[in-house]
Amino acid sequence: MDEFLQAIGNSPVGVFMAENPSAFPWVESAHVVAVVTVIGVIAIVDLRLLGLASLSYSVSRLTKALLPVTWIAFALAAVTGLLLFTSQPVTYFANFAFRMKMVLLLAAGLNMALFHIFTMRGIALWDRDAPVPPAARVAGGLSMLIWVLIVACGRWIGFTMAPF
Repeated sequence: MDEFLQAIGNSPVGVFMAENPSAFPWVESAHVVAVVTVIGVIAIVDLRLLGLASLSYSVSRLTKALLPVTWIAFALAAVTGLLLFTSQPVTYFANFAFRMKMVLLLAAGLNMALFHIFTMRGIALWDRDAPVPPAARVAGGLSMLIWVLIVACGRWIGFTMAPF
């Protein structure tokens, strides 16, 4: 595994990210903006599921309008995150906060998949006026918790690693 990670770090992209004095800060800034966008958009839907905001909108309307923005921002966050990773792949991979962030990203994806596969299936019964079912409220609350933890781990990475 170390050889693979070292190859990533020694790649032209890895060397550029590690040695160019402005590449890392610019890419990191784009990563933060993308992550904030992902979380902000997801929070709108999660707060609706929890019955705390956007109550005049149906869940299906919110998800239909916001899902494309979420995916675009997530793609940007993933690309910029990968670029940051290339600057020190061995060090990142060994970092506990980085590993936790990756596990939490998988948990967020699983939570979203389960919500869309199972809970959204019956949305016609509760989309607008009926109370949001407990499974949907749990998915929204869990999503908010996971994303807060992802941000915490991201900051933890920043405080436990030197950028260069």
